[in-house]
Amino acid sequence: MNRKTVFSWCLYDWASSAFPAVITTFIFATYFTQNVAPDPVTGTAMWGHAAAIAGLCIALLGPILGAVADHGGRQKPYLAAFTLLAALACAGLWWAKPDPASAMLALVLFAIATIAFELATIFYNALLPKVATPDQIGRVSGWGWGLGYVGGIVCLAVLLFGFVQTATPPFGLDRSAAEHVRIVGPFTGFWWVVFALPLLLVLREGPSQMAPLAAVKKGLADMAALRGFVRANPAIGWFLLANMIYTDGLTTLFAFGAIYAAGTFGMKLEEVIVFGIALNLSAGIGAFAFAWLDDRMGSRKTIMIGLVCLTAIGAALLVVESKTAFWVLGVAIGPFFGPVQAASRSLAARLAPEAQRGQVFGLFALSGRITAFMGPAILGTVTLAFESQRVGMATILPFFALGLFVLWRKVPDIR
Repeated sequence: MNRKTVFSWCLYDWASSAFPAVITTFIFATYFTQNVAPDPVTGTAMWGHAAAIAGLCIALLGPILGAVADHGGRQKPYLAAFTLLAALACAGLWWAKPDPASAMLALVLFAIATIAFELATIFYNALLPKVATPDQIGRVSGWGWGLGYVGGIVCLAVLLFGFVQTATPPFGLDRSAAEHVRIVGPFTGFWWVVFALPLLLVLREGPSQMAPLAAVKKGLADMAALRGFVRANPAIGWFLLANMIYTDGLTTLFAFGAIYAAGTFGMKLEEVIVFGIALNLSAGIGAFAFAWLDDRMGSRKTIMIGLVCLTAIGAALLVVESKTAFWVLGVAIGPFFGPVQAASRSLAARLAPEAQRGQVFGLFALSGRITAFMGPAILGTVTLAFESQRVGMATILPFFALGLFVLWRKVPDIR
């Protein structure tokens, strides 16, 4: 295992984690619902529908591009292209002014960035078996998630103390026009590109095995044979089903956690960012700690422990009334985010036949996105129907419980 290659691979998690931390969860999502949308409840529903549309696009493109990764033999060019697209979409969020007239622009750019983020992740994940030996896949995957959470902390801290909270923002940014908040879009794009460069420069890949168009055609043919593939590999099919269900819950929780904190507990943007830093810190600790357990105890058991704890603590978060209790439980739930995600990635790598890893990771992305519209759509609909963010957030828990059940009953314990 080449340490420089492993570190550069993990550093990409540091780079890309700025997007979910800053844009999807803690800063821009809060800014959108509180300052751009007509009102927080409507903004919550609009944000959910944009996430749902992005999920459908990813569901259509993910498996095809996964097959391209298999048959083309190279991941870096696609990783670079989708990283650049996501960074440019983030940069465009600068023009999302605190005015309902900017809402559609913000939602379109958010959807594009989300699609590019997830498609880049397919090729990034497919590189894991290239940089880690089979007996170290779990820990390297966990190190990546852990470093990603640290990257989210650092990026949030820089934006909080350097732009959002300072009385005199740098570069002459106008607070009255929310420029000190809107700058998070371009900053995230810049951060992403800069810290992605080491992986793109250090990792060496062989020549392409198939022209891109031919690889796409082969990918479409593989999709037509998908039913037979899953039938021949039932463990993969059940795992993908379980992952689809509980990832819907995770995706929805990430997308609406900060919105819930601001709307239900009255947290200001600065408080939400500080909470995000604390949450990412606890999540990073959990990802690093469970990385060793993944290789020792197995990915399946690691995921199950995480889901049980997410369900229990998540239920408590829905009934507490005080901001202090929300803080305590919010930080307590953090250590179980990373292990579920990292162990899911390593379990996919362990279940996948060597010649079809890219396709399995494409299906892995598909399973995490094919019904990704359901969580946000259900939450948004329930929030509007009951005019309560608390009731809307309660719809997340069944996703965790059902995914846990499928994993427990149908997926074998493979190390």
